[in-house]
Amino acid sequence: MIRATFRSLLARKLRLALSGVAVVLAVTFISGSLVLNDTLGRTFDNLFASVYEYTDLEVSTKSTMEFQGIPVAVPVPASVVDRVSAVSGVKEAAGYVAVNGALVLGKDGKLLPNQTGTELGANWTGDDPVMKLREGNAPRGDDEVVINAQVAKDGDFKVGDTVTVRIKGENRPFTVVGIAGATGGRDSLGGEFMVYWTDQQAQRLMLGETDLWSNISVEVADGASVTTVQNDLKRTLGGDFNVETGDELAKKSAAPLKTVFNFINYVLLGFAGVALLVGVFLILNTFSIIVAQRTRELALMRAIGAGRGQMIGSVLIEAVVVGLIGSAVGLLAGIGLGWVGAWGLGQIGGGGGLELAGLGVPPAAIISSFAIGISVTVLAAILPALRAARVPPVAAMREAATADRSIIGLTIAGGAVTAIGVVLLVLGLRGAGDNPILLVLGGVLFGLIGVALLTPFLCRPVVSTVGRLFSWSVPGKLGRRNSSRNPRRTAITAAAVMIGIALITGVSTIVSSVSTTIDTSMDKQMRADIIIAGTQTSELPPILDQPAYDKVKALPDVQTTAAVSMEIFTEIDGKGTIAWSYDDWGRARQVLDLPTGTGDISSLDRGEVIADEGTAKSFNKKAGDRVTLDLPQGERTFTLVGVTGRTQVNPGWVINHDDAQELFKTPQWTMAYLKLDDGASVTAMKKQVNDALKDSPEVSAQTRDEFIGSQTVIFDFLLGAVQVLLLVAIAISVLGVINTLVLSVLERTRELGMLRAIGLRRSQTMRMITVESIVISLFGTILGLAVGLGLGVAVVDALKDDGISEMTLPWALMVIYLFAAVIIGVAAAVIPAVRAARLNVLNAISYE
Repeated sequence: MIRATFRSLLARKLRLALSGVAVVLAVTFISGSLVLNDTLGRTFDNLFASVYEYTDLEVSTKSTMEFQGIPVAVPVPASVVDRVSAVSGVKEAAGYVAVNGALVLGKDGKLLPNQTGTELGANWTGDDPVMKLREGNAPRGDDEVVINAQVAKDGDFKVGDTVTVRIKGENRPFTVVGIAGATGGRDSLGGEFMVYWTDQQAQRLMLGETDLWSNISVEVADGASVTTVQNDLKRTLGGDFNVETGDELAKKSAAPLKTVFNFINYVLLGFAGVALLVGVFLILNTFSIIVAQRTRELALMRAIGAGRGQMIGSVLIEAVVVGLIGSAVGLLAGIGLGWVGAWGLGQIGGGGGLELAGLGVPPAAIISSFAIGISVTVLAAILPALRAARVPPVAAMREAATADRSIIGLTIAGGAVTAIGVVLLVLGLRGAGDNPILLVLGGVLFGLIGVALLTPFLCRPVVSTVGRLFSWSVPGKLGRRNSSRNPRRTAITAAAVMIGIALITGVSTIVSSVSTTIDTSMDKQMRADIIIAGTQTSELPPILDQPAYDKVKALPDVQTTAAVSMEIFTEIDGKGTIAWSYDDWGRARQVLDLPTGTGDISSLDRGEVIADEGTAKSFNKKAGDRVTLDLPQGERTFTLVGVTGRTQVNPGWVINHDDAQELFKTPQWTMAYLKLDDGASVTAMKKQVNDALKDSPEVSAQTRDEFIGSQTVIFDFLLGAVQVLLLVAIAISVLGVINTLVLSVLERTRELGMLRAIGLRRSQTMRMITVESIVISLFGTILGLAVGLGLGVAVVDALKDDGISEMTLPWALMVIYLFAAVIIGVAAAVIPAVRAARLNVLNAISYE
């Protein structure tokens, strides 16, 4: 029986290879994700291990402020150094400066771009095991700096050049007296910019005072226990300070970067999920085809004594072999994908500044690849295997494969599963249970499977209707009828197409609706014609210089202006939030049409705060309540005098300008809104504004449409990613259509021979197969569009309370998907159509 099974495998190499491609794609994305995660994880671990390799302990002030999950540093008083030095076991304690915000201007006067968002200002402490001078000497005067080789390379700076460093909105020129590089010949550790001054100059520029340090580095005396000294320091300094070892610092520093790059893994796993889901239908269809083809063969085996268990085992052995080979190929492809992805991300770190760890394949990648690949293939082959076991010996005397069975049971099961999916989806969208997102995902999964089970019931009416579009000729009529001849097989093929289209349509509906809501809301609420803004890449917002702003206000045709500063901080109960402050609240209300809410928003005095509806609801506050905000420069309690409606323009807390000057870490302007005189040319004024901003390089002028578009660019990126996901689903779906058509040609060999004998030409035969393929693809696409729209509309409707007020259906994309279905049908029909056209007429007529 085993020999017969392997002979059967070798006889159907092409078809099994096609089903194996689904396994390969799914396993590639899974293993690629794990290899990428492992490589980047070890890379960041190695990076920060080298940074803190020679650090015994480090003392820092505890911070409650965060930016994108990363704590914002708080300076350490210089007096703490003496307290640390006095602790037993401490050999030496030294403070140092390392603060983000030393922005380097290029020789063209523009900001030198740094994709890492890390531009540190520090004090030069001399050569150490991590950073050493390559050229020049250490800074000795306040007007001298050492820059790292990354800055020198990107800005084309040399020793003796003048470099302008922008600190807290002020441009300061310095002379480059030295260039430092990281160990291993690297220009930087990970693409960061570093500018070094003398100790006191670094303190003044980056911390504002000469009696502050960013952190304190502690060297433990020989023979002393690091753990003991660490515990003693914690007891001495109290709960306001962190005392961490080098290993702890390395892990702590690497964690946020690992989190940032995790989204790549989620994308790959999303591709893997779609590939697996669609692949199950392809594999199921393939083995159903194989069993149908081997009906007489299997019946003969049963007649000569093969048991039902042996029949099931025969099909499952084939599944294991396909899964094993597909998993192995997918694993190898995934290793390559993971390494290429890690290399590509490493290039973001500034000209290859990020030194990747060696290629490693984690055990999880190997285990999951084979476990998932084999299990999914076997799972999909179980139903065909059971069908093979039920083949009666008398079937050996029949000329054709067994007739298609009743679909009543399948339809009932499909209806029940779909109903379960709808219930789970509704419960999840209403926030039921401890983890609603799991209910939503379960609802989507059950819904897709349920509709897939219902496709045989829908097959004949839908296929018959769609097929009439192509029934203007005899080949077209034959193709339409052939498409609905075997509802189960056609349904499985269409289901594979349906799942991919449904997921993409659903996600596109949600993303389009969110994007349109933001776009519409900002367009309605923003009366400004020109917006001055920059891009925030770190915890420090871009700064609009006051002199440049004054020049802008003085320009002709500028009617009203409103400048705003911002501060990202942690609210008193630990929730992250944002505060805004305008130079004049009255003018701000003229350029921003804020929706009506509760309370009084007509004025804003000291000690008062205004919030939008979303922020107030998030913190469970209403007009008249007292709100305590833990701002960077101190904690203050305000009166919430008014709550606006929901807004996409600067949502958060709005405080008085004078209060912001005292409490914001960066009180300078970060944005400005300009309303022009009636009839003024926006294009011409934009150029004049940018000319006035030439000495404020962190910001630039944008028209209202440009600014709104920049706020929704992330959604354009998401839609692009969704289209790539669609390509993965389509690639697998095409294989399913090819499989179905090849079987159709084989089963109808004699019929095709008769048609050819009575005058059907080769071109007409190919047209007939092509129509059949197009109809199947359109059937799956139409189902997918309907299901995807249903899912997308349900989710958007459930998000109304969260401010998603615009329902936008991706009509253009849906039309593209329909045209794509026709192209898919034509492409998938090529091989089967050519095969059908080349049939020898006499051999086909005598075929049994």
